[in-house]
Amino acid sequence: MEPGSVENLSIVYRSHDFLVVNKHWDLRIDSKTWRETLTLQKQLRHRFPELADPGTCYGFRFCHQLDFSTSGALCVALNKAAAGSAYRCFKERRVTKAYLALLRGHIQESRVTISHAIGRNNTEGRAHTMCIEGTEGCENPKPSLTELVVLEHGLYAGDPVSKVLLKPLTGRTHQLRVHCSALGHPVVGDLTYGEPSGREDRPFRMMLHAFYLRIPTDGECVEACTPDPFLPSLDACWSPHTLLQPLDQLVQALRATPDPDPEDGAPGPGSPSALLPGPGRPPPPPTKPPETETQRASCLQWLSEWTWEPDS
Repeated sequence: MEPGSVENLSIVYRSHDFLVVNKHWDLRIDSKTWRETLTLQKQLRHRFPELADPGTCYGFRFCHQLDFSTSGALCVALNKAAAGSAYRCFKERRVTKAYLALLRGHIQESRVTISHAIGRNNTEGRAHTMCIEGTEGCENPKPSLTELVVLEHGLYAGDPVSKVLLKPLTGRTHQLRVHCSALGHPVVGDLTYGEPSGREDRPFRMMLHAFYLRIPTDGECVEACTPDPFLPSLDACWSPHTLLQPLDQLVQALRATPDPDPEDGAPGPGSPSALLPGPGRPPPPPTKPPETETQRASCLQWLSEWTWEPDS
């Protein structure tokens, strides 16, 4: 697979107010340091110089984040009002996300709900990493919930691997990577949470991809489904041998899930009635506490360069 370059930016959704790009793996979204020769910010400036806003820090309003090593769907707001509308959807937990991943080992269950609380790891030498509650050095763990559906079993470079669809029902830092590692099936190629002894140095990338995104803003429903990057035709090391759940059926289920009305108490993407199809139902996700003044101040700082004013 070709490495990222300033020219090969893939757009999967475009309107007057939003872009959704298919971010390359091992690519930072933005950076102020001269050492970063390639960022998504620079790709956007190269492709859409007329859309760059000199009044913002990076020229573009990124509605959310993806890790450096994670590829896939990332939404960009093209004006202040659109940025504010997308922010409200994230705040009210009305955004639907689904990821594809290759995980170490063959997961025997067809469906798994992972509910380990996640906190920051303050252990020496583990700065900027996260861990599950009960781990030594785990600081301020918060409730976290991930839904996992197994798609295929196969081999990656001769080692047993499961291809899965992951639906995060909360939004903690590194949530999917930490939850999969805690399950005993880390993401292939994850140098931080993967298997030790240098085994994860061999894959050419971390096998985690933001596959599906839906943001039901007031003006439009931003919906994008990116191409599946984990196919034998794209990576000869991946050899699936057992199909457990067709991906297209899960995509249909994701698309068919109704968008909730935040004012009528309808279930959001993180509620049991909106989960992916499969046997049984997991317990309901943790109730989100009221927004604190600190959280509100943080959000306002995040939006400050766009001068969007929150509802009173």
